[in-house]
Amino acid sequence: MTFTGNGCAGRVVVITGGGTGIGAAVAERYAAEGAHVVVVGRRREPLEHVASSVGGRVIVADAADTAAARDAVAQVLARFGRLDVLVANAGGHGFAPVGETDDAAWDQALRANLTTAFVMARECLPALVESKGQIVIVSSLAGLFAGPSVAGYTVGKHALIGLTRTLARDYGKAGVRVNAVCPGWVQTPMADEEMDEFAEQAGLASREDGYAAVTADVPLGRPAAPAEIASIVRFLGSGESSYVTGAVLVADGGAHIVDVPTLAFDHAGM
Repeated sequence: MTFTGNGCAGRVVVITGGGTGIGAAVAERYAAEGAHVVVVGRRREPLEHVASSVGGRVIVADAADTAAARDAVAQVLARFGRLDVLVANAGGHGFAPVGETDDAAWDQALRANLTTAFVMARECLPALVESKGQIVIVSSLAGLFAGPSVAGYTVGKHALIGLTRTLARDYGKAGVRVNAVCPGWVQTPMADEEMDEFAEQAGLASREDGYAAVTADVPLGRPAAPAEIASIVRFLGSGESSYVTGAVLVADGGAHIVDVPTLAFDHAGM
């Protein structure tokens, strides 16, 4: 059975890191269009909260563990008989410079940000080849540029773009499309924690002031809502993007187009 058409009704969508933030928003978006949503992650409580709100299913599993990922895919196929979209969204860890990153922290960062996507993609590929499905990999603006003191995270997110391109090249002839999304600041629980810490260190009054500060030089002047990123993921993981593969779609409010050396002119009112 091969899916045809551009809509999402009836499609089977697996979302890693589906319990919070962007993953939860992606689950909500697909479910609203009638897709069968399966959220995968290591923490049962947030997964169940998302699944109960969207009518989806929960699989508690470490996406970086081969046996767990293989079992998750087997559960999906046993329940639905097919798999149409993998959204590789799991990530986190790696928030230190190289000189302060020990071997354990390095391994943890790459496992969370890269291995999760690699292992799940590998285990989903046979089913995706059969359905001529899609993989959407959620990278980050950190996959294109380097922020301060985020070595493991930055390297992992950069590597996701390489993974996207090699998957797209190798499996395009089999009908599988693979694309990446690189969000900038998004108001997720993880970003909220960062903003709380940043606001305290910078002497700002609130989390909102923190977001305002980090987006002050972004053309759109604000962070994204998770639903805005979910809309992009849904586009790439649907028939509406039927001739797009190997692409890296940046969703950062325009941050990447800013010429940093000219910011001084703006700040001087010129």
